[in-house]
Amino acid sequence: MDRRVDGVSRRTVLFAAGAAVAAAGLAQPMPAGPITRVTAAGPSGSAERAELAERAIVARHVRTLWGHSGWRLGLLVWPATPADQSFLRWCYWWQAHLLDCAIDAAHRHSTPERVARVAALAYGIRTRNVTGWANRYYDDMAWLVLALDRADRLLGVRFDGAVDELLTALDDGWNPEVGAVPWRRGDRYYNTPAVGPTGIAMARLGRVPRAAQLAEFLYTRLHDTGTGLILDGVHEPDGRVQRDIHTYCQGVAIGLNTELAVRTGDPVHHRRASALIEAVAQRLTTDGVIAAADTNDSGLFMGILARYLAEAALVLGNRTAATIVHTSAEAAWRNRAEVDGLPLFGTDWARPVTAPNQPGTFLQLTSSATAGSANLSRDLSVQLSSWILLEADHQLTAADR
Repeated sequence: MDRRVDGVSRRTVLFAAGAAVAAAGLAQPMPAGPITRVTAAGPSGSAERAELAERAIVARHVRTLWGHSGWRLGLLVWPATPADQSFLRWCYWWQAHLLDCAIDAAHRHSTPERVARVAALAYGIRTRNVTGWANRYYDDMAWLVLALDRADRLLGVRFDGAVDELLTALDDGWNPEVGAVPWRRGDRYYNTPAVGPTGIAMARLGRVPRAAQLAEFLYTRLHDTGTGLILDGVHEPDGRVQRDIHTYCQGVAIGLNTELAVRTGDPVHHRRASALIEAVAQRLTTDGVIAAADTNDSGLFMGILARYLAEAALVLGNRTAATIVHTSAEAAWRNRAEVDGLPLFGTDWARPVTAPNQPGTFLQLTSSATAGSANLSRDLSVQLSSWILLEADHQLTAADR
């Protein structure tokens, strides 16, 4: 099945944006019901849990962009202010992961509504980005090309020129002296969050030698022999290493080596993926649950690791990876709260999301210190992380892994 999507003019985009910004000034913040403690386990099936996470995010976050029914995006916070509802604030890579989750859902159970949502979210990203599919951040573009490629492969939804435009932009970022792509155009910081997903994209789109070069960069420049984990990045030309350790850096390195293990048959990639998974299990889990992140951008870190652990479990048969995903999913589900009967997840899957002692609106609570102590977050990134996790858990369950 090949569903192609046509383009839109810049004039149409700018007109719609202006009208929406004007209307947003008259809008009211979206209401939120009370946060309630979960008193029952709810559905035990992995598909039902993934569907409830999907329903929660679609209901709270997914909206039409600037009044156009064919364009959709995710509100960055919930409840949203009028400014949030006009999409004045823009976070490209969160939207790319929202698109990837929508693809997961449509692949789990295809319906016309889900497939249409995938197309509308992709076009929302293209429209809100204004100048095209590409931007100046290589990690952003890599995440989007991965999602668009999956939409084509899994659903037959294709966007003419999109993958080629993004792949060309990633190619243009290649620095042969360093053997990697930087974080963004004109920058001299070469980090795992850009190198990892770019490498995965290159592997999936037939650029296997380039993907192997990127994997080698991660292993030779950013692999910490003491912990077995992948560090954040390196500044050039002085070679100063940023030694932060993040869960999502491990995820993309696992994902890249998994892709190369399959495509090259070279056992070194299988060994590297397996060793990294063991290091994650030892150092970045608590009682088998992926370590907590925080709000804003880091809210996505846990889910990205879960996605690529599931890939390694499915493709390489890695049981440790599967166990981490299943254990994390069970903990996230058990520790959720509910708002209007739909799940609300926290930044720490290992501890409960608790209802406040003094009930009020979610908006008021999360602007205070109460939010952190209650494991609450308004951020789309945090909720997406759990949706990614529950879809990954379902994929493994469906495959009996």
